[in-house]
Amino acid sequence: MAVALSLESMSTADKLTAIEQLWDDLSSHPANVPSPAWHGEVLESRAASGEFADLNEVKERLRNKSR
Repeated sequence: MAVALSLESMSTADKLTAIEQLWDDLSSHPANVPSPAWHGEVLESRAASGEFADLNEVKERLRNKSR
């Protein structure tokens, strides 16, 4: 089904709302969203090298970076 949106006439807030609605729908059915092969390759590489970081540590780094 093709959906035509008049993006030029939409406000930024309307566009963000549309994105949020799409994301909510897609994320409610993750099995229907295929993951590209390179995602798995990146995860394997990071797991092998120990590049994973704790989510709270990453959040703190990002907060400090923006200051």
